[in-house]
Amino acid sequence: MSYFAGIEPIRYEGPESGVELAFRHYDPDATVGGARLEDQLRFAVAWWHSFAWPGGDPFGGQTFERPWFGETMEAARAKADAAFDLFAILGQPFFCFHDFDIRPEGDSFAESTRNFEEIVDYIGEKMEAGGPRLLWGTSNLFSHRRFMAGAATNPDPDVFAYAAATVKTVLDATHRLGGQNYVLWGGREGYETLLNTDLKAEADQAGAFLSKVVDHKHKIGFKGTILIEPKPQEPTKHQYDYDVATVAGFLHRYGLQDEVKLNLEQGHAILAGHSFEHEIALAASLGLFGSIDMNRNDYQSGWDTDQFPDNPREVALAYYEILKAGGFTTGGTNFDAKLRRQSLDPVDLVAAHVGAMDVCARGFKAAAAMMEDGGLEAARRERYAGWQSRDARRMLEEETLDAIAARVREQDLRPEPRSGRQERLENYVSRFI
Repeated sequence: MSYFAGIEPIRYEGPESGVELAFRHYDPDATVGGARLEDQLRFAVAWWHSFAWPGGDPFGGQTFERPWFGETMEAARAKADAAFDLFAILGQPFFCFHDFDIRPEGDSFAESTRNFEEIVDYIGEKMEAGGPRLLWGTSNLFSHRRFMAGAATNPDPDVFAYAAATVKTVLDATHRLGGQNYVLWGGREGYETLLNTDLKAEADQAGAFLSKVVDHKHKIGFKGTILIEPKPQEPTKHQYDYDVATVAGFLHRYGLQDEVKLNLEQGHAILAGHSFEHEIALAASLGLFGSIDMNRNDYQSGWDTDQFPDNPREVALAYYEILKAGGFTTGGTNFDAKLRRQSLDPVDLVAAHVGAMDVCARGFKAAAAMMEDGGLEAARRERYAGWQSRDARRMLEEETLDAIAARVREQDLRPEPRSGRQERLENYVSRFI
């Protein structure tokens, strides 16, 4: 019997629907911003939080009792069955996984790989039977104790080798399943203290590791995108992939800026002291935007709580920057979000995704309406209009400081500040939410 027995596939019923498990804003076939809403948002369900997370937190252990929990292949197949049952209920077009999520850990790398490949074949059969596609695969290089000092940046070359072999295996599987991206998240790529850390050596190791991943992508003919997911501090005190700007510098340092893009998470952006839309806009301006993990943090807790999104305004501003960048290509909207540890029932997992998909649809519609209206872009153009003049361009491209200073004296320039109109623009955004 299905874990989700009795829960029917979710239908779009419109904003006035009184049915709890119904889409009020997400109509996958509706045309928004010139394309089907399903194709614009490209929703994905995360295997790890939805099916592998036991409900623990830093101060307490497991609260969830899932019938598929256990380190056996039978349990792994049951987990896959439950996952595809949920996918059929939600009807989202994609899913994502880590290797660690879908297979039991073996006593050796070879055994873990056999377990993984067997479950990949099982998942492949379900996909061929009409299941959703793979948005991206990734490797868990942070949970096992062997990675406590990092994976690519580990001081032990054997750990580097183990991590490289793991990524090779999962990238091959992602390719075999038709995955559209492969994500690298360095949860332990950082350090706790400089007293035992060689920063240059670890950076060079990370650069070499990523170069090998890119080389293997081309060798096997993987047409998807290699993505790095930035995150600050947690769990490592000094994280090497802190934010977009940090990762961009790393990619340029090792000549990988044309090979790798970024998977950005709302919760990670907040922990780095940025807004989500800032990280998206910066990545897009650098030509590095790839995909997103949509979630939120509890703003009172100060750590990465990975909650499902519930704020249409935040979501709208994020999607506005994505639309400005031309929308998703290989990327999409992955719900890297988990239930609260007191939400024990199967219906809770369904309801969490339904609500999140509706919030995203609502926010995307607002973003598309703002793009069509053009008010924000008109205000931006007006603010920077002075830079379109011939004199302003010549100052940037030709004039020396001496020449600029002489002109300021000659013309007796006395510039007056102009309003940034922030409150008016905030009111403008509110009209669309």
